[in-house]
Amino acid sequence: MRLRLLLRPLHTHFRTLLFPPPSPTTTITHLRPITMATASATADPITPSNTRLGWIGTGVMGRSMCLHLLKAGYALTLFTRTRSKSQPLLDLGATWAPSPALVAAQSDVVFSIVGYPSDVRHVILHPDSGALAGLAPTGTLVDMTTSDPSLAAEIYAAASAKSCSSVDAPVSGGDRGARDGTLTIFAGGEEQTVNRLKPIFSLLGKVNYMGGPGKGQFCKLANQITIASTMVGLIEGLIYAHKAGLNLGLYLDAISTGAAGSKSLDLYGKRILDRDFEPGFFVNHFVKDLGICLKECQSMGLALPGLALAQQLYVSLKAHGEGDLGTQALVLALERMNNVSLESVKEKLYWDCFDVNEENVYQLGGWIETAHLVREQHFNEGLDAMSSENRLVKDSGLCSQYERMGLDLLGLAAVSEAFSCVEGSWGGRTGCPSSIVALKQPNKQSLESAISYERRLRLVMVKNP
Repeated sequence: MRLRLLLRPLHTHFRTLLFPPPSPTTTITHLRPITMATASATADPITPSNTRLGWIGTGVMGRSMCLHLLKAGYALTLFTRTRSKSQPLLDLGATWAPSPALVAAQSDVVFSIVGYPSDVRHVILHPDSGALAGLAPTGTLVDMTTSDPSLAAEIYAAASAKSCSSVDAPVSGGDRGARDGTLTIFAGGEEQTVNRLKPIFSLLGKVNYMGGPGKGQFCKLANQITIASTMVGLIEGLIYAHKAGLNLGLYLDAISTGAAGSKSLDLYGKRILDRDFEPGFFVNHFVKDLGICLKECQSMGLALPGLALAQQLYVSLKAHGEGDLGTQALVLALERMNNVSLESVKEKLYWDCFDVNEENVYQLGGWIETAHLVREQHFNEGLDAMSSENRLVKDSGLCSQYERMGLDLLGLAAVSEAFSCVEGSWGGRTGCPSSIVALKQPNKQSLESAISYERRLRLVMVKNP
């Protein structure tokens, strides 16, 4: 025991000689880079006065998202491949930069939302022109493109090596969500970084932290798998209902409040019936997303037959040259398979004999609050033509269809009264004291198009002299 007590000071002496403690002036090098996340505990909250933003890509989604940032007062520097596409944003005060690197050089946080993973790699990681090349240490990259999870992890590693941060933050919600600032954002990366960016994300929608680098992309891909199968089900249901002889407007209204209700139905049901295939999300980009999903499934050893089927159906749209349409255009593929067309059951107004020219009407203002008034001679000619051809709408229930579509018909006492008074005046127009309704656009093609509540097509009120 005494011997151990004597040896202990000797052991401590040799340990001090071999491993001297650091002096007060010694600088300890940290292996982890100082990034936005590690500094966030002490940094000031992000505001327009202390944070400059950069944006790469102003397409269907990006343009609306940038508008929210500008309206909030942020200084915004832009890059797009086609400058003219960003001109409306430049007119509102945004600044143009000729490359992603120059965007980053003038920004603290740089967002990107482009088309394909190859585009993401180019605009962020290109050694000369990429955003990371121009970003100062402690800057942050936020990629909102739906892309490869492995690429998100690669960008994170490259950013960390430069003492920068990176977040993968793909979005869901389509063009409407971008316009309304109600996107769902799936964020992957360091949680502190995501939390610090919340003042910006909140202008675009709701951010959901999903985990480390790449987890935002994994979540978005799972989202796309769900949407793909939901869209197939929505359209198959419509085709089945059509074949069964159901009124498709009534059908959609009925199922929307039940278990079959979905965001896809709300966003695209009426658009499908109206043959409105304007892209909220391009078929080409959706095929890309589903292809990434299938590749990830292969690496995971997963078999998802619903995903594979949906991907093939969308690929068939591309084969028919329909890749620039919106994802709701999937109805075209299933119509071709079944040799049917939902277009044949659209709600129509039978006014193709009615001759109206734009020069003969007054400009309509607001959402169906005033009306075009047609010159007397055109009304007479049109009514004569309709009388002789007996083409006036015969369905007395049409007014209830308008009500279901949510249309405010210019304060008319009753649409049914207007139609009935015209139907009762084949022998003479003097017996019709009320008004009748037609579409704004005067050509035959537009007169054969259904009234679209979603697109707010305006009406023409034809006044009986």
